Amino acid sequence: MASVSFRHVHKRFGDVSVIKDFNLEIADKEFMVFVGPSGCGKSTNLRMLAGLEDVSEGDILIGDRVVNDVPPKDRDIAMVFQSYALYPHMSVYDNMAFGLKLRKMPKDEIDRRVKEAADIMGLTNLLDRKPKALSGGQRQRVAVCRAIVREPSVFLMDEPLSNLDAKLRVTARAEISKLHQKLGTTFIYVTHDQVEAMTMGDRIAVLADGLLQQCDTPRNLYNEPVNIFVAGFIGSPAMNFFNGTLVSEEGRQFIDTGDFRLKIPADRKEKFASYVGKEVVMGIRPEHVHSPEFAPPNIVGENVNATVEVVELLGHELHLYLNSGKNSFVGTVDPRFAVQSGNNITVAFDVNSMHLFDKTTELAIR
Repeated sequence: MASVSFRHVHKRFGDVSVIKDFNLEIADKEFMVFVGPSGCGKSTNLRMLAGLEDVSEGDILIGDRVVNDVPPKDRDIAMVFQSYALYPHMSVYDNMAFGLKLRKMPKDEIDRRVKEAADIMGLTNLLDRKPKALSGGQRQRVAVCRAIVREPSVFLMDEPLSNLDAKLRVTARAEISKLHQKLGTTFIYVTHDQVEAMTMGDRIAVLADGLLQQCDTPRNLYNEPVNIFVAGFIGSPAMNFFNGTLVSEEGRQFIDTGDFRLKIPADRKEKFASYVGKEVVMGIRPEHVHSPEFAPPNIVGENVNATVEVVELLGHELHLYLNSGKNSFVGTVDPRFAVQSGNNITVAFDVNSMHLFDKTTELAIR
């Protein structure tokens, strides 16, 4: 087992810099998720760790060993790609055993590892089948088993579930999480899906434009984002943002958006005092926008008048796409709320759950 360290890592393709001063410490046995939009550099970091891309500057360590110049086969890692890349003419057993045969392992050891991995992933009854006789989810499990049999120090997974349908992805997420618990090995998982990241990772590293924006637990990323990008990327539906001015009148602070005003809770006055008179960005998550009659009893609600543009019933909750003047936003409300498109309604913003950001730097005001 091994920890992984990225120390001032840069990656350049010609004059284009795709990874910029990336620093991260991943603990032994941790499940780390790299998440971000396409092109942010998350897969490039994984490929550098695997030895499939050279490091332009900085060091990558597995355990205490710098692996910048170590061949991929000697790094004690195993990688699962987005494409399963199974050999179509080989059985499931032979697909799983192939890499071990190349390493000239004893047949008894190969057989033990293959059967143990198949048992872990529920493939024991499918070992004689060819890939064409498997479903997408079963092929994905074979690809994971092919990595398990290596018994590596570090598992690398590059969007392994993106080819599966939505229902199967949910099942596969749980399987991979249980696999991590069983094996007790370091996992590094790349995805663009923040739901996958939130449900699987011990910690999540959020990347954008080759820069690490924030690395923290799912709970802290959700509740205390460090900037507007993280706040908007983590959470579904995404956080609502409003441009406004922080004003103070008669000892009270307000966010004035031009179309409505929200009172700042008294316990945050000192924190925001230096921003009075300045333009700020206020963020609030859709689940903190309530229909007043079904709002939780403990919220500090500030009412806002809005027009309903779209209604989406998801069974357990209702998504309302709303408009108030120049501001469009989303509310996730109780499904008992009787409302239709075109209705003029009042919603309550839970101002205890609002976030304020500096408009220039886009950093959270804390």
